[in-house]
Amino acid sequence: MTSSAPPPFSALPRHAQVTQIAAVSSLVALIVLCVAWELWLAPVRPGGSLLAFKALPLVLPLAGLLKRRMYTYRWLSLMIWLYCTEGLVRATSDTAPSSYYAWAEVVLCILLFTACTLHIRLRLKAAKTMQQQA
Repeated sequence: MTSSAPPPFSALPRHAQVTQIAAVSSLVALIVLCVAWELWLAPVRPGGSLLAFKALPLVLPLAGLLKRRMYTYRWLSLMIWLYCTEGLVRATSDTAPSSYYAWAEVVLCILLFTACTLHIRLRLKAAKTMQQQA
């Protein structure tokens, strides 16, 4: 059994490159939003909140996305719904400006989910095409 290393970035189909960039960008934006929201923009308590630690689990998949590991794209596309749910709850229950940041979190979660699922689909399609050509 051979281990299948991810293809180099330049070997990916153009659409898969775009989805990887979109996934990494939206994940980084979500991390920055979570930390800034809870520490400076609209903290629950003046001076910051321990809710900023909610960004820590988002840091874990960053390396896997950069290394194009399919497993990371798969589990991240499931995990991100926890953050989307938190954003929806806070968007409908918090007051402004916190509710605005919650809606931004929801949008970033949906963008990340879409980028991950499209990346998975495009990579599997490319692998299937390469197998058929071989």
